[in-house]
Amino acid sequence: MEFVAFIGSDRENWGQVTALLNRLEYEKCILIVNKDVEFPAPENAKIIEIKSDMPLLEMKEYLVNKLRPLLSGDFEVSLSIASGNGKEHMAIVSSLLSIPVGIKLVVYTKEGIQFLT
Repeated sequence: MEFVAFIGSDRENWGQVTALLNRLEYEKCILIVNKDVEFPAPENAKIIEIKSDMPLLEMKEYLVNKLRPLLSGDFEVSLSIASGNGKEHMAIVSSLLSIPVGIKLVVYTKEGIQFLT
């Protein structure tokens, strides 16, 4: 399964994504990163930079065009939206559903990796 995560400017939430990067089993990692952010991404991660001030529909279309060639055709992806804001989350969810792939939300808790279905 592929892992997709958003990295926004809210540094206090980066630990959630980092914990998933270090513990989740995935075949491919795609990080959507706010252009103004310097996140220490793993070497094997595919990075898509976005400008968070883009209009929502433009952001969604941009992400569809960037994500489609990176996804291998699996039926669903693990998605972390612990970082970022509502506009960014809507663009990511909408772009993934438009590709189309299913979404399995994933979080890291005290109990470990949890999937929200």
